[in-house]
Amino acid sequence: MMELQKTVKRFGEFTALDGVELTIPKGTAFGLLGSNGAGKSTILRLFSGIYQPEAGRVLIDGEDVYDNVAAKQKVFFINDETIQFSNFTLMQLKNFYKQFYPSFSEEIFEKLQTAIDLPRSRRISTFSKGMKRQAIVITAIACCTPYLLLDEAFDGLDPTMRIIVKKMLVDAMCERELTVVISSHNLKEINEMCDTAALLHQGKIVFHRQLDSLKGAVHKVQVVFKDKEREFTAEDFPELEVLHFSKNQSIYHIIAKGSEEEIRHAIAPFEPVVADLVPLSLEEIFIYELEGLGYDSNVFA
Repeated sequence: MMELQKTVKRFGEFTALDGVELTIPKGTAFGLLGSNGAGKSTILRLFSGIYQPEAGRVLIDGEDVYDNVAAKQKVFFINDETIQFSNFTLMQLKNFYKQFYPSFSEEIFEKLQTAIDLPRSRRISTFSKGMKRQAIVITAIACCTPYLLLDEAFDGLDPTMRIIVKKMLVDAMCERELTVVISSHNLKEINEMCDTAALLHQGKIVFHRQLDSLKGAVHKVQVVFKDKEREFTAEDFPELEVLHFSKNQSIYHIIAKGSEEEIRHAIAPFEPVVADLVPLSLEEIFIYELEGLGYDSNVFA
């Protein structure tokens, strides 16, 4: 597994991570969400052994990563830029990484390269952004590391390129117990690729959740009660964890944690005339969770 234990990372007077605790189990597709500067890229660079923490520990399979070659060989980090390899050809890029990863598979590399047919002898500087991303992804997958980290992996790619890159990643995850950690500010990308996600804000983890369980654990109900004279409040439903409560004319809008059955049971004593449960998008759920915790929902901006 991958672990941050009370990890602190500073850059001068700026604290990028402030005592973060995080565990990412093996075989997980894990998403790191947050606005620019939240600490997502810092976490990836710590797990890659690029940064040394000021306090706490950064562990891969129980070993500290920084200055540990064996631990680093378990991790491949795809940065959001490939400019450092612009003078390489695809084959030079492959040979460069092959030096550092004993687990590199020529067979997997050839299979992926043949499937997408990237030019072998052209400099990467002549590739489109999508082709550059494909080149580094097939190299990463061929290194056969148990952990693959991607920083804004799909940013700027057209829809076709996104599908191609995602398919390569999903296939690799299915073929072996690959742990993938994806940093993004885009909830849709995380929802499509990940089974678990953590939300970062100002160097702290606000919360992390399994996405499937999250979607069934928060509901929005639009309700009209029989008693039109009474002014209802969230305090009238103490058995519910209410994240949002508002009224528009006679219609109450309640966002609450709990199953559909639990929510209907909580409002039933007040004789609702209308009670419609409306599905929420993942983004709406995260925003209301943030508001419930007292955070500014503009973290997704």
